[in-house]
Amino acid sequence: MFDTRTYIRRRAELKKLMHDGIIILFGNNDAPANYPSNAYSPFRQDSTFVYYFGLHRDGLVGVIDIDCDTETIYGDDIDIEDIVWYGSVDCVSSLARQVGVGQTAPMKKLADVCAKAQGDGRKVHFLPAYRFDTKIQIMDLLGIHPSKQKDRASLELISAVVKMRSTKEPQEIAAIEQACEVGYKMHTTAMRLVKPGVTERYIAGQVDGVARSYAQGVSFATIFSQHGEIMHGQPSPAALEDGRLVLCDAGCELDDYCSDNTRTMPVNGRFSQRQLEIYSIVEACHDYVLTLAKPGVKYFDVHLEVCRLMTNRLKELGLMKGDTEEAVRAGAHAMFLPHGLGHMMGMDVHDMEGLGQIYVGFDAETRPNLEQFGTNCLRMGRRLEEGFVVTDEPGIYFIPALIDEWRAKGHCAEYLNFDKLETYKDFGGIRIEDDVLITKDGCRFLGKNRIPYHPKDIEAFMDTQNSL
Repeated sequence: MFDTRTYIRRRAELKKLMHDGIIILFGNNDAPANYPSNAYSPFRQDSTFVYYFGLHRDGLVGVIDIDCDTETIYGDDIDIEDIVWYGSVDCVSSLARQVGVGQTAPMKKLADVCAKAQGDGRKVHFLPAYRFDTKIQIMDLLGIHPSKQKDRASLELISAVVKMRSTKEPQEIAAIEQACEVGYKMHTTAMRLVKPGVTERYIAGQVDGVARSYAQGVSFATIFSQHGEIMHGQPSPAALEDGRLVLCDAGCELDDYCSDNTRTMPVNGRFSQRQLEIYSIVEACHDYVLTLAKPGVKYFDVHLEVCRLMTNRLKELGLMKGDTEEAVRAGAHAMFLPHGLGHMMGMDVHDMEGLGQIYVGFDAETRPNLEQFGTNCLRMGRRLEEGFVVTDEPGIYFIPALIDEWRAKGHCAEYLNFDKLETYKDFGGIRIEDDVLITKDGCRFLGKNRIPYHPKDIEAFMDTQNSL
């Protein structure tokens, strides 16, 4: 939690951005794993609630009355049963004072506030809910069925929250830097352990253990797989095989902020020539972003520039052909890169995506292309601004089912060498990902220690660890 003044200032700015009505920001409740008293741990508070109210206790709701210029936290003090099992915690009024909120009330009073606001014809602003219990709470309070809540959520509030949370304050950047340091420990732990015969599940468990030991936990379910061509490949009991590549996509949450990195490494510690040829293209694309990303540039354009570079390099290997510009326009590169270059990152690993990606990664000027395969998965396209944190994560994947489907349909056949693609069906996939801060004049990677990603550095690191 930051100092009290941070949350007072943020709520004051939010009120200035809004015009009238009341704002309801729902905190999260404990989420049962398989029965009520066995909840997922550790507790994860809603990010926007934390951003404006800074509190991590479950069962709280923050209400900001713009017209009356008042702020209230609704919630119930815990009883002796909870104290027996979980220990004592501060009462709601004490928690509120810690973040500069002077008024509190029991949760049952929130229904009266909502009923009166609606009866008076006032606007009631709320954000799209992503948890079912919150959706039920909104239905009980406002009479809006869960199926209608996404459309009834306040666009004015979404816009204000996105505007504020997109630009990271210095203290937020410092928090992300610290999360990146834990990310460094996570990924170098994986590199130390990778060798033939060790299982994917074992190494992923050790990576997750680092996140739990040095931070609040992982920022998303760790991806660790020899099937790097599967975007979200979960770790399996399979043993790592000599001659294959393994992809590790992992990050942590520390003090409410995230890290998100990906590395791809050879199981035996040495890249083959064919692996190096593909890896060097991804490496070049990853580094190219640093020369392009800066304030005022659309990340959509950076994505397309990376796709052009990738296409040119794949043409040199004989995997693609034809005019580069036409190939990219047709989406032929999506055979190899079926996702976007990156996404916003901050308190959420895909920052604010729960508010609606069209509002977070795009704006009135830059709209998503939802029709073209690959480009429709671009999560961030808008113009970059100083203080934005985005991921830089190009990849090349050889997906057998996609190769077969496009070949059968003749899709982009004028730009793809399907005969050569057949020989790569056993390759897997490569992705390199880092977290990038947009600065006044350009951008820089976040994190003091760089996780090895140049081939020689990876090999040297793995060789050093294996010799210990």
